[in-house]
Amino acid sequence: MGMSVTISAATEQDAESILKLQYLCYQSEAELYGDYGIEPLTQPLDSLRAELAGGTVLVARLGDEVVASVRGAVDTDGTARINKLIVHPRMQRHGLGGRLLDAIETRLGAEGTAKSFQLFTGHRSERNLRLYRKHGYEPVSQERVGERMTLVTLAKGADTGVYATSA
Repeated sequence: MGMSVTISAATEQDAESILKLQYLCYQSEAELYGDYGIEPLTQPLDSLRAELAGGTVLVARLGDEVVASVRGAVDTDGTARINKLIVHPRMQRHGLGGRLLDAIETRLGAEGTAKSFQLFTGHRSERNLRLYRKHGYEPVSQERVGERMTLVTLAKGADTGVYATSA
């Protein structure tokens, strides 16, 4: 009866499923900050397809259903930027977000070009902050992006697990 969750590279055919899941997952963030105009809720499908073509996108599947996803890319300076880590609400609090984070770090670091990892979340997103700290990320900067939100950037070194700032 119990199906296991598998993590793999996303395909072009996953684009609509990822976008629908993203819309569902970011509702709680929008509510938390009182802003339903945040980019994850307004991102067009073509933009997501471009991310699929130009970066690393992973999905977690339960059977055929996409239940989680994460994206990332390594900049020319060696900073692996991770974003849009999403897990279906019914699948949260079971370690899937951490598994995806580990998987994207492994994938982005595989070629040896990643010197550090960086991601961001809103200052009130305690679950996200807790998850990232648990995985070795430390806050390196904050940027106020509106009346209600400050983005917290967190980072860590690619090999040491110790945070490293990047320019």
